[in-house]
Amino acid sequence: MLERPDADGLLSTAREVLLRDLLPHLPEAKRFEARMVANAMAIARRDMAADEAPVLARLRGLLDMQDADSDALLRRLAEEIRAGGRDPGRAGSAEAAEALAALTRLRCAVSNPRALGGSR
Repeated sequence: MLERPDADGLLSTAREVLLRDLLPHLPEAKRFEARMVANAMAIARRDMAADEAPVLARLRGLLDMQDADSDALLRRLAEEIRAGGRDPGRAGSAEAAEALAALTRLRCAVSNPRALGGSR
């Protein structure tokens, strides 16, 4: 975006103000909710920064659906898995497992980077 601050900067500043300036003045009963809001802001920042293109390209190649959006890709992969089409020993099973691992790493990097050894 051409405007400054951008969405990432706005979220970063708002989260910092919430945690540094507002949280200490909130009653104890409201601090959990404030931390949840701060956590949601951090997740939103990571989500905006995440590059899903490599995972989508891998899924498009695996499923031979070059123009499909992410929802269609995930639906198709789920259907194939449920039908046993990606079971071990079948064609494309290793590639499907690798694609699922990449998707899981991407999702964890956004929602819980500490699960991957990263920082919040």
